[in-house]
Amino acid sequence: MNYSAQQVAINTSADCLIVGVFEEKTLSPSAAKINDISQNYLSRLVESGEVSGKLGETTLLRHLPNIAAERVLLVGCGKAGELLNERQYKQLIQKTVQALKTTQAKSAVSFLTEIPLNQRALYWNIRFAIETIEQDLYQFTQFKSQKIAEKSTALSGVIFNVGADELASAEQAIQHASAITLGVRHAKDVANCPPNVCNPTYLANKALHLAETSPLIKTTIVGEAEMEKLGMGAYLAVSRGAHNEAKLAIMEYRNALNPNAKPIVLVGKGLTFDAGGISLKPAADMDEMKYDMCGAASVYGVMNALAQLQLPLNVIGVMAGCENLPDGNAYRPGDILTTMNGLTVEVLNTDAEGRLVLCDTLTYVERFDPELVIDIATLTGACVVALGQHNSGLVSTHDDIAAALEQAAQQSADKAWRLPLSEEYQEQLKSNFADLANIGGRWGGAITAGAFLANFTKKYPWAHLDIAGTAWLQGANKGATGRPVSLLVQFLLNQVK
Repeated sequence: MNYSAQQVAINTSADCLIVGVFEEKTLSPSAAKINDISQNYLSRLVESGEVSGKLGETTLLRHLPNIAAERVLLVGCGKAGELLNERQYKQLIQKTVQALKTTQAKSAVSFLTEIPLNQRALYWNIRFAIETIEQDLYQFTQFKSQKIAEKSTALSGVIFNVGADELASAEQAIQHASAITLGVRHAKDVANCPPNVCNPTYLANKALHLAETSPLIKTTIVGEAEMEKLGMGAYLAVSRGAHNEAKLAIMEYRNALNPNAKPIVLVGKGLTFDAGGISLKPAADMDEMKYDMCGAASVYGVMNALAQLQLPLNVIGVMAGCENLPDGNAYRPGDILTTMNGLTVEVLNTDAEGRLVLCDTLTYVERFDPELVIDIATLTGACVVALGQHNSGLVSTHDDIAAALEQAAQQSADKAWRLPLSEEYQEQLKSNFADLANIGGRWGGAITAGAFLANFTKKYPWAHLDIAGTAWLQGANKGATGRPVSLLVQFLLNQVK
């Protein structure tokens, strides 16, 4: 989809004009102009009750009197004078896209840029619109034997109407949104890929391909032989029951003005399939455990967005690829593992494997002398119980990083909620036989998982995002969401001084 911004005359020749109408028989400024030119055509519709202006209601009109555009799409924007929040606005845009899909319009001019959002500038009006459009148009058909004969829509371009003084902000919104939606699409594509295709080697090859296409990125792959030399005993234990080799993919993006600037490191859990190991998961919905690599998928998406934006930062994206399967060589409950930093861990549940893969990866990234580290993982069902599917869980040992991530979450509308991390939670991880247990019991499971990881992050500022509830949808809409790519890219945008 092509997006642009320009100042457009209301009576321009176009496939479709998109204008807002409000409840209580109120027209938006652009709709009022169309009404005047068309000899009160719109006001008569409003007076008749055929157009109510209710939020998300759409009415498609063709060949209005004296109007050069072939179509005019009226979009209900709710009550006049009431500012829309982000969720309402995205719903409005989604309804607009669904209406456009029913037409053969190849381009549309949106005058919804004049619809005010609550405490949001024009930049967000355009950025949220593009993100919502791309989300609605996304399809994953790679493995369909019968490809969709026609595109879901003929629409190939959207022009946002802006004033001359708003052009720079609008163009920046388009630039940022285009990179973010690119990253989201890559994250979704990788996450939706089936586990018989998307294994740790597949993730590693995606990282290598990204380095081939972007001169700013260098990729290094660490296999099991090197992990053995490094003493990554926890990571390797999880992989023991799998035929496919574990692989750690490191994508180094270096574009800071100071080449020696400390990097921001993003670590993604990449369990390309998690059966739970010996602590086998229930059969119901186990197919969704291909999504246990959504942390790695989000890191891959962010690195793609970063390569397009070419931000002046040093960022290292790490995908910790692995499978957790049961066989005669699989690690067991009761095993004691020695991690890369020397701490020993008693395994009480082999389905708490993500933290074992991550703890060694978090030790490995010490070598980069990072400015800060953020790990992203579908880590705990407890986080879904606590926060549902709307907020990612945030845990951090550093208030300033937590605050920066919360700000980015609020800005991007990619929600996150901070959970406490006090020393009491470490008590739940005590073991009679090792330095740590890999689970802390039933209570506060999302927090004790974060507390476990905190033991391996003493040498740098650190935060953890648990995306178990936000990384994918279930039911009829089953599929990856691409979260928290938008949050993380916004965080990186905010780091540009």
